[in-house]
Amino acid sequence: SAHVSAADCHVLWAQKDNVLQPKADVTATEGEAVTLGCEYNTSSTNAYLYWYKQDINDRPRFILSRSTFSYEKTEDGVKNRFKSRLNSTLRSVPLTIEELQPSDSAVYYCALGDIASYHTNTTHSYI
Repeated sequence: SAHVSAADCHVLWAQKDNVLQPKADVTATEGEAVTLGCEYNTSSTNAYLYWYKQDINDRPRFILSRSTFSYEKTEDGVKNRFKSRLNSTLRSVPLTIEELQPSDSAVYYCALGDIASYHTNTTHSYI
């Protein structure tokens, strides 16, 4: 079975802008799918939502980003199994991992930024 954890991850640039993940461990059987929730709150009209994966004793690594204006980026190595769709009405950007593998066991972080952070490659500063 694969074991994934969700962890709170709040941005630094504005108190009123934040993300909320359920503080929970999820255990699922290999080969199954699992969905990790993330809700966000921002006054920005150009919000970017990022998902990161952190393995034990490693730094968080970028998986994918979604934006409120339909810009999408997904790392090549996870394109076939890691999926996310941003719902601006619900302010939600859940991450679904399909066909779970033992290597998916990790802590997953959801982070919030804006278009400026994307262009300056400072996404790591939100972790």
